[in-house]
Amino acid sequence: MSGNWGLPPSFGMSTAHRRFQQWTEAGLWRKLHKAVLDELGGRGEIEWARAVVDAATVRTEKGIDDRARPG
Repeated sequence: MSGNWGLPPSFGMSTAHRRFQQWTEAGLWRKLHKAVLDELGGRGEIEWARAVVDAATVRTEKGIDDRARPG
């Protein structure tokens, strides 16, 4: 794969990064996620009885020590 990640030649990495930052600051990703969930939920296409929690996006309280210890 080339270093431009499939972007048009006129759309460099600094432009891509700047746009990503602008969209992130504007809350685009959260709005997009909500819109997709609303659309799929409205069609009954989401199995709400199942869920996945991604630890990268769900913070835990510091100091909680209820994990199993290795060994």
